[in-house]
Amino acid sequence: MITLYGFGAGFGLPEISPFVTKTEVQLKMAGLAHRKERAMPPASPKGQLPYIDDEGQSIADSTFIRAHIERKYGFDFDTGLNQRERAQAWAFERMIEHHVYWALVGARWVDPDNFAKGPAHFFDGAPADRREKLREDAQFRVAENYILSGLGRHAPDEDIELALRSLYALSLQIGGKPYLMGDKPCGADATAFGALAGILTPFFDSKLRSRAEEFQDLTAYVDRMMEQ
Repeated sequence: MITLYGFGAGFGLPEISPFVTKTEVQLKMAGLAHRKERAMPPASPKGQLPYIDDEGQSIADSTFIRAHIERKYGFDFDTGLNQRERAQAWAFERMIEHHVYWALVGARWVDPDNFAKGPAHFFDGAPADRREKLREDAQFRVAENYILSGLGRHAPDEDIELALRSLYALSLQIGGKPYLMGDKPCGADATAFGALAGILTPFFDSKLRSRAEEFQDLTAYVDRMMEQ
């Protein structure tokens, strides 16, 4: 039995982390029996979630977990795709995880109202005398990483416009297809779903969400993936 460690449900989503969502969907795609446990990033070998325990072997990072599943269980997430299509799927996955994801981070963590109603509650269980300091430190670290990503160096409207170019590319790629690369889901669909669902959840109000809702291909895609 594989144990998947993640943050858990929240923000109107079955899992608050897009990366944990990615791994959870891929475990389902591979048909692997697993259970899910809550954890915090320091418990992970790489200080981040998700990570899995597979018969005593710990594997951290969603991309390396996918590679482990493919190697150990012989499951090909991109079956049916030719080499060019596999390369394209990888390129979209990198765009999502290194660009679209950071737009999501900005909407959740940098926006003060969204931070107060969402991530700030991660620390509700901390001792009262340390709670506020932990919140401030965490928000500062995430905001710093947001700046280092490059997207956070721009004015709010500018970073939204850059993110929308990536969302537009995803919308064009999906088009009228059920999935990112065609009629069958591939590994990158788990990545796309996790990030897009995180942006489109009604729990948070943001300009990013309202602009993303203009892409009907993306909203229909998230609804379809969520149902499945």
